[in-house]
Amino acid sequence: MDDIYSSVANLGFPIVISIYLLVRIEGKLNELTKSITELAQAISR
Repeated sequence: MDDIYSSVANLGFPIVISIYLLVRIEGKLNELTKSITELAQAISR
């Protein structure tokens, strides 16, 4: 039983942190894409 708790502790924490970081990066990438599109439109004017 202790092995199961140890496995969850060792694998669960990195998975949760990875998901959290991916969600945060996704939002920033969407903002960056929007900014690049706006910049391209401003340059083409």
